[in-house]
Amino acid sequence: MKLPLPITALIVITSLPAFSEEPTFSDDIAPIIFNNCTSCHRPGEAAPFSLTDYQSVKRKAGTIARVTGEGFMPPWHPEPGWGEFRGKMSLNQEQIDLISKWVDSGAPEGDPEKTPELPNFPEGWSLGKEPDVILEMDESFEIHAEGNDIYRYFVLPLDLPEDKWVRAVDVRPSARTVVHHVLFFLDNKKGARKLAAADDKPGFKGKGFKATGSLGGWAVGGTPLDLSEDFAMPMAKGSDLVLQTHFHPTGKTEKEKTKVGIYFADMAPEKRLIEFQVPPDFGGKTGLNVAPGESAYKLHDHLIVPEDMDLVTCWGHAHQICSSVQAEATMPDGSKQKLFRISKWQFNWQGQFAYEKPMHLPKGTRIDTLITYDNSSANPTNPFSPPHRIYWGEQSNDEMGSIIFKCVASDKSKHAALAGGLKKERDASRKRFKGNLDTAIRRLIVMKGDKNFDDRLEIKEVEKEHHPIFHILDANKDGYVTVTEVDAKAKLLDKVLKK
Repeated sequence: MKLPLPITALIVITSLPAFSEEPTFSDDIAPIIFNNCTSCHRPGEAAPFSLTDYQSVKRKAGTIARVTGEGFMPPWHPEPGWGEFRGKMSLNQEQIDLISKWVDSGAPEGDPEKTPELPNFPEGWSLGKEPDVILEMDESFEIHAEGNDIYRYFVLPLDLPEDKWVRAVDVRPSARTVVHHVLFFLDNKKGARKLAAADDKPGFKGKGFKATGSLGGWAVGGTPLDLSEDFAMPMAKGSDLVLQTHFHPTGKTEKEKTKVGIYFADMAPEKRLIEFQVPPDFGGKTGLNVAPGESAYKLHDHLIVPEDMDLVTCWGHAHQICSSVQAEATMPDGSKQKLFRISKWQFNWQGQFAYEKPMHLPKGTRIDTLITYDNSSANPTNPFSPPHRIYWGEQSNDEMGSIIFKCVASDKSKHAALAGGLKKERDASRKRFKGNLDTAIRRLIVMKGDKNFDDRLEIKEVEKEHHPIFHILDANKDGYVTVTEVDAKAKLLDKVLKK
């Protein structure tokens, strides 16, 4: 049957592909980049290159498409559905696809007159306003080019005439590449000043220091949290600020002179914050011990909530072979609440996160945490090739693992009971892991002579005076001692190590 001409023409027209206009930098891409990337990618900030105009963005167009497509950038690592946090930095799928399409089409600029102005970024301080107090180290500390990581304490005198309440602390390292993290301690006894005065280098090593308070900390890739008037932290009259700084040498000698900004609340909060970790001690009492080649090592711990409480902040801490961290709550009625998860852990992006609204957990809730590690050669962030056995430790190529929370008692009259109950839970965790810790220490002491890192000890790697114990441990007499053989002689070793 022959169709009338008008209908035939209609069929031809509607069968053509839909016309799609090419995205341009000025109309489509600049708003995405300027609002989500340029705050870090600009002169004076931590990012390695700037994204402040068309030419700078075009030069990195392929990289931008790749890292946004993989979800690596912008650096927002909490997984959706595992807690709602303030200040979320992430792109939606439409924005990711638009960037990809723009790059595939040759990254056209469009009309330069239509390019939006750069946002008015804060100069110097991340929160966009001058701190109430700015402190700076008196002199620079030199970090060697190579060798072990350095932990160093620095005193920043305050001489506060009255009690204060701190809502935020910002850090401005002068040599960002070598500063891995900074913990903020308070000292109103002036003990840190004496320790620093007795050391011939800036700061002091930390032995003998007893803090009288804490303001949390900052880690590489993190941004300061403004806790608001509701959750400000106490700073007692006469306190000094003491920094515990972890330096990681990068192959180049650097000098660090840290600057810190402190923001005060106008009044004391109604409820006081309490910090707790699961597992406690950044995993230091768990016996963390990851064999070479182990790609799915799991560290579990739990805590029973002793009083009704509200979670305010959450973050994870681990090192280079960590692959994921997560926390989930089981309520007394059996219902589940996802608290926090990072499924692709990034050692260089350890942010702290504040819940949009404090998350209520009733008394009797169980918090379960799971941290996983990949010590295989397939892990691109593994610091060793071939892989070595990795224990808990303070060096960057050691490991740690914990999820850290700040909370308040739902009923402020229960603050002391909640704090006491959380300490009991901490002690219970340490007791649960005691056997694991003893095993890890035993293995570490015996196997530390494994100089070729093949996870077995040879007689030539052992001091002559220790040959008798070597022969006792070498149960199958093959000339090697393995961790299995070390564990088999646990009671004997414990007696020897106690002498």
